[in-house]
Amino acid sequence: MLTGQLEIARLASKAKEMGLTSLNKHLTLELLKEAYRLTRKDGAVGIDGQTAGEFEVNLEENLKALLEEAKSGRYKAPPVRRVYIPKGDSSTELRPLGIPTFRDKVLQRAVVMLLTPVYEQNFLDCSHGFRPGRSALKASKEVDALLFRRFNGGWVVEVDIRKYFETMDHEKLRELINLRIRDGVLLRLIGKWLKAGVVEEGQRKIAESGSPQGGVISPLLSNVYLHYVLDVWFHDVVLPRLKGAAELIRFADDFVIICKQKTDAERILAVLPKRFAKFGLSLHPDKTKLIDFSKQNRVEKDDSDDGPAETTFTFLGFTFMWGKSRKGKPTVWRKTNKDRLKRIITRIGKTCRFQRHHPIKVQQSKLNSMLTGHYNYYGVTGNFASLQKVYRSAEKQWYKWLRRRAQKKKLRWEQFNAILAKFPLRSPRILHSAYRT
Repeated sequence: MLTGQLEIARLASKAKEMGLTSLNKHLTLELLKEAYRLTRKDGAVGIDGQTAGEFEVNLEENLKALLEEAKSGRYKAPPVRRVYIPKGDSSTELRPLGIPTFRDKVLQRAVVMLLTPVYEQNFLDCSHGFRPGRSALKASKEVDALLFRRFNGGWVVEVDIRKYFETMDHEKLRELINLRIRDGVLLRLIGKWLKAGVVEEGQRKIAESGSPQGGVISPLLSNVYLHYVLDVWFHDVVLPRLKGAAELIRFADDFVIICKQKTDAERILAVLPKRFAKFGLSLHPDKTKLIDFSKQNRVEKDDSDDGPAETTFTFLGFTFMWGKSRKGKPTVWRKTNKDRLKRIITRIGKTCRFQRHHPIKVQQSKLNSMLTGHYNYYGVTGNFASLQKVYRSAEKQWYKWLRRRAQKKKLRWEQFNAILAKFPLRSPRILHSAYRT
């Protein structure tokens, strides 16, 4: 942390409920330089077409101008360029992605650096998304530990918020931000970003709700919104009214609630839609459900299948289910969700196809990079069979597309095995062990 960030954290920790009014004095040239350093340089360009390299040509002058515009109120937040990318593995459903200009990314990063020390004093332990020292993998491990050690099963409320980033109410969001932030400069900047709108097919559209996915500040704003809408409400209002134990684990807009008693889970499931409706949000009726996560519903076969839908649930790319350990004792498995498995296999196939004419060493490096990233996240105890599926698929698809690049003499398995001996693919590895007693 920079000195200014440490000072903000100190003040915020002393007055956790007070609105802070003098944060913009820490918006300095030094902070903008650090924000520039942390901003991704190879991302897509915004509506102005400016690249990171072009911004860097006159870096000092550009940052000074950006700082002066932000503090004087003359800064005009440009609309984001909207593009659509496939949602999950769907070939028809698309997810909107907003791409800010590079200078806007730098300023948003600087504001996030000022606000993060404030909200880190307030965010609860149940929140894991886009926070320092936390990750999706840690959130999934926490769910695993709760199910196995504390609850020994229980009832799980699996929740899906419909189009969360597109439906956050701007007025409600400003009200919630004002509870903690009273600095006029920062509030003005946030207001401009919310009003900036998007450019789609040459037309500018002003949104009355939502925060464009892709914006640097969007993850923080979404965390602040759900901190008050869900986290604080659950711990201050819901928990005291329950008969048994319950825990909430959230990563951004993905969350599950684990309950010891079925009646508590049913009450929570009944009241959640009403609570979210007050803030302009709605739950997906088909993807929000109650799961009986009991030991007797365990899956006997140790493979990568997702198991019965009524006794398993999906969270952050993992399907959670009861299984059996090597010693024959009940244990919680975290398996790669079948959709995520399909996604990585499809990506590997496309990569093999598009780079089949590249040098073998280049192909090997790219494939190993993809496999390593997959193992780093999904390499948890009990999930080895899923990792093997990905590895075997990579071998087969690499062989398939290497054969197709030869017009006359086709590649034989013996020749491909010789290639693998010289340019091996990364073997599956379990990198994250689950705590078991």
